[in-house]
Amino acid sequence: MRIRYYNRSGQNLSFEESVETMNEKHMFSNRDLWKLLIPLMIEQLLASLMGTVDTMMVSNIGSEAISAVSLVDSINVLVIQAFAALAAGGTIICSQYLGRREPERANQFASQVVLATTALSVSVMLICLAFRSPLLRLIFGSVEPLVMQDSKIYFFYTALSFPFIAVYNAGASLFRAQKNTRTPMAVSVTSNFLNIGGNAILIWGFKMGVAGAALSTLLSRIFCAVVVMYLLRKPEYELSVTDYHKMRPNFGNIKKIMAVGIPSGIENSMFQFGKLAIQSTVSTLGTVAIAAQAMTNILEALNGICAMGVGIGMMTVVGQCIGAGRDEEAAYYIKKLTGWGEIVLIVSCAAVLAATKPVTILGGMEAKSAKMCFDMMFTITIVKPLVWALSFLPAYGMRAAGDVKFSMTVTCFSMWFFRVVLAVLLCRFTGIGPMGVWVAMFTDWTVRAIFFTQRFRSRKWLRHHVV
Repeated sequence: MRIRYYNRSGQNLSFEESVETMNEKHMFSNRDLWKLLIPLMIEQLLASLMGTVDTMMVSNIGSEAISAVSLVDSINVLVIQAFAALAAGGTIICSQYLGRREPERANQFASQVVLATTALSVSVMLICLAFRSPLLRLIFGSVEPLVMQDSKIYFFYTALSFPFIAVYNAGASLFRAQKNTRTPMAVSVTSNFLNIGGNAILIWGFKMGVAGAALSTLLSRIFCAVVVMYLLRKPEYELSVTDYHKMRPNFGNIKKIMAVGIPSGIENSMFQFGKLAIQSTVSTLGTVAIAAQAMTNILEALNGICAMGVGIGMMTVVGQCIGAGRDEEAAYYIKKLTGWGEIVLIVSCAAVLAATKPVTILGGMEAKSAKMCFDMMFTITIVKPLVWALSFLPAYGMRAAGDVKFSMTVTCFSMWFFRVVLAVLLCRFTGIGPMGVWVAMFTDWTVRAIFFTQRFRSRKWLRHHVV
């Protein structure tokens, strides 16, 4: 019997060629992986911590101010997540072309990512500015007049920042596609410190209130966009974007970017809508439960943020492997980085649990709220390491291979049926309070883990061709 060997394109390989292919070194050494992942984890962690500090600074203005910022940020996060998903589509395509060693094509798509992101974000900004008041009244209904007034001010300045945060996300994604995560980390961290400094000056120094907080956010995002786009002009990078005045839309390339980015954008947007639905349910449980759930949300997001950084890095690794036609290596790195993410998650969960009681004391929480928060965090620390990594991390790798619609479908279905509906039923009809939110969340994670593990093992995610 004669054994035949084939490459990804289905071409026959000689025995010697197949042995040479199998004996090739891995595309990424452990050192390469850590150089990629550590800046990503630091960036995600510090951005999360700085966001918490930012919120605490705004809370000193008054209850109306913090309410306005919280309400408007729920819209802002939804919009920014959509821009981030579009940028992620660019990361996947550019990574695959770099893996194929076609930097010219990668650069063509890089310019289209920036162009499409800019056009879309400017359009969204103009719509939000034109319909600012009716949009806020439609979403938030009859809030107190002072809260609505502060919301309009805060939304005005943050809407102006949409093009800048979108362009930064696009630029950062292009750096990550070429395995450079240190540059966006440095820009992001510097921006966050500038934002906090700006808050201190404008809120406390110039007594500008909510306008000061929003203006500081706008200026920090302008800084991010300008710096990252300036750095992308350097010709020594594999991906660079120059001659902005000569850029013209290539609708074929933009269509490819949208085909990858839009399903991820829908997935992220549905996730944010689900969070809003759950928040409205918790708001019916009383102030003790609301405070406990709010703090638990912050701490739970914090204990998973570094592992999320591993997932973002996985997109670059898997994208380049797929582009190079090294499917088995792509699968290998999904398994390997999911394992690393699990270790990072266990350490993070333990560290956050240890900090929970001190944080509730420093935050001045009532005893009942603090105890409820600790009980929920204790349960999360036990359950999350069991299912969370499999429910999130492999999906990053499979998206990088172009399998974006499956992830979107599973995530939307599982979130609405198991996270949102189950949370509403448990919170309103069982008497277990906000713990019902987390029981529903654990169910959602478990269902997602089962679907994504089966998808990974079936190898169907390798049948998609982005480039």
